[in-house]
Amino acid sequence: MKLGCCYFPEHWPEKMWADDARRMAEMGLSLVRIGEFAWSRIEPEDGRFDWGWLDRAIATLHDAGLKVMLCTPTATPPKWLVDRMPDMVALDEAGRKRGFGSRRHYCFSHLPYRAESRRITRALAERYGNHPAITAWQTDNEYGCHDTVLSFSDAAAARFREWCAARYGDVGALNAAWGNVFWSLEYASFDAIDPPNLTVTEANPAHWLDYRRFASDEVVSFNREQVDILREHSPGRDVTHNFMGFFTEFDHHGVGRDLDVATWDSYPLGFLEQFWFSAEEKNTYLRQGHPDIAAFHHDLYRGCANGRWGIIEQQPGPVNWARFNPAPLPGMVKLWTLEAMAHGAEFTSYFRWRQAPFAQEQMHAGLLRPDSSDAEAAGEARAAADAIEELGAQEVVQAQAALVFSYEAAWVCGIQPQGKSFRYLELAFEWYSALRRAGIDVDIVGPDADLSGYKAVLAPTLPITAPSLVEKLAALTCPVLIGPRSGSKTDSFCIPESLAPGELRALIPLTITRVESLRDGVSETGNGWTISRWREDVETALEPEFVLKDGRGVVFAQHNIRYCAAWPDRSLLDLLVGRVAGEARIATATLPEGLRIRRTATHLFAFNYSAQPVRFDLTGETIDPAGVSITALAQ
Repeated sequence: MKLGCCYFPEHWPEKMWADDARRMAEMGLSLVRIGEFAWSRIEPEDGRFDWGWLDRAIATLHDAGLKVMLCTPTATPPKWLVDRMPDMVALDEAGRKRGFGSRRHYCFSHLPYRAESRRITRALAERYGNHPAITAWQTDNEYGCHDTVLSFSDAAAARFREWCAARYGDVGALNAAWGNVFWSLEYASFDAIDPPNLTVTEANPAHWLDYRRFASDEVVSFNREQVDILREHSPGRDVTHNFMGFFTEFDHHGVGRDLDVATWDSYPLGFLEQFWFSAEEKNTYLRQGHPDIAAFHHDLYRGCANGRWGIIEQQPGPVNWARFNPAPLPGMVKLWTLEAMAHGAEFTSYFRWRQAPFAQEQMHAGLLRPDSSDAEAAGEARAAADAIEELGAQEVVQAQAALVFSYEAAWVCGIQPQGKSFRYLELAFEWYSALRRAGIDVDIVGPDADLSGYKAVLAPTLPITAPSLVEKLAALTCPVLIGPRSGSKTDSFCIPESLAPGELRALIPLTITRVESLRDGVSETGNGWTISRWREDVETALEPEFVLKDGRGVVFAQHNIRYCAAWPDRSLLDLLVGRVAGEARIATATLPEGLRIRRTATHLFAFNYSAQPVRFDLTGETIDPAGVSITALAQ
């Protein structure tokens, strides 16, 4: 695995560049990402390019033996472009302009902006596409960041009407699919359809689902336009995009199909602070991050681009954008780096090289402080580089367990949660975490993935279950665990005629006759476990495997298929994972709190996310806080 950093030569006097490059190489870095926000320096006026500084920056890095990942700068259109086409910006759900003054101020559906995106991408690719320093390209930066996937502009409305016409062909078919007879919502033509915002009360959920599908398709096609240009003018170089953490606003599998390698931006402390984790978890893992946050995304994005992935932004210290921004525990930057290696990363790049003393991210730490002295993470990057060199290349093989992850499922649960605390991402994460607590390696795969090689398959929830996926599940002989709400909606967001679980009934004979959502703090008890948030009434001749104390069934099984009809707590999840693993003959491990393991083809890695030393029984070691144990496997 290579190490790298994100560098902004345009932020620093040119006289500093050569020494920066020298120090990067001495630190063990070999990859440098540049250019993602540099459009105003590349093209300071419409049609007038200033290539000189970028030529010299790339040459300086190349002379130091560094390889460059060059980015298209379309995440930050310059002021002159916004002034020329002010309608290029997105409108938010309330109809307000998302204007110039920060970043991501464009609408994916604005055709003249798309032309500008292609133009600046082509200009960069033609100039640097065959430069010996350029090893890879990054398209744009963090699609959707700051809630920018959904736009409700005139451009988006026009493109949505075209999308609907292509999908349904006839407006009558759309009316029937959406159930527009309800509340007299029927349309006489596709031209009459607007985006689903600014309605008096909630819009039709089928309308919302198609709008989310459309918006995701816009991201995919926008990205593809840049990828096609880069491949034409820079053959043989990898093309990537940097995905984000806990983000489901577009289908990353769709974008990933056009990439050579998926990358993501890893900020374990920021994500712990910003998302649903309890106060106890946030305190326990304050300086380490939850032990499954980074790994969840490693495994998720490894499944987005044919198994190739990397980290292009790794947190090196306090960030600037979370509610609270603690510093990592000493050793955590090295741990995060080696954990990425254990999950198959091709590179880990730290954000950023030097902390900026100005503008919005001036409180975001780097490998260097603003005065160019080494920050705490610099020594850990050197230590990680030494460990990687000593260890040698690592190969990640297919895991024994697959977790099926669906972006569409996230949209369905978000559009119609039915219970305030039913969060798809949290449910998927909890199921993943249960596998990890048992010491099981996991591949996170999309609904279209080949499942035939796995010993166990888990699907936390799949409200819309395509016939092709049902066929794949039916062909499996390994244990399959399916979660609540699965098969509860048709492709057009209706309740199936035969009720839930819809087509999954071919796998397990049961019917969901009623569902209820439970307030926060309300739970129902079984034998050493509880359920909360969501519970389903099940009609079936099957005897339940797990029952509540009042006798109502929660988990049902037939042959190799299990269905969990509630939101399980961690104790029930652990029991289910243990039962599935036992039937699949997957070895499990009893791990102390905060310890996680991952296997490569040749080594067993153990990572201590606890703030206290822990004993690792598999090796007999005591691992220090933020410590890493690496053991060669018998071959």
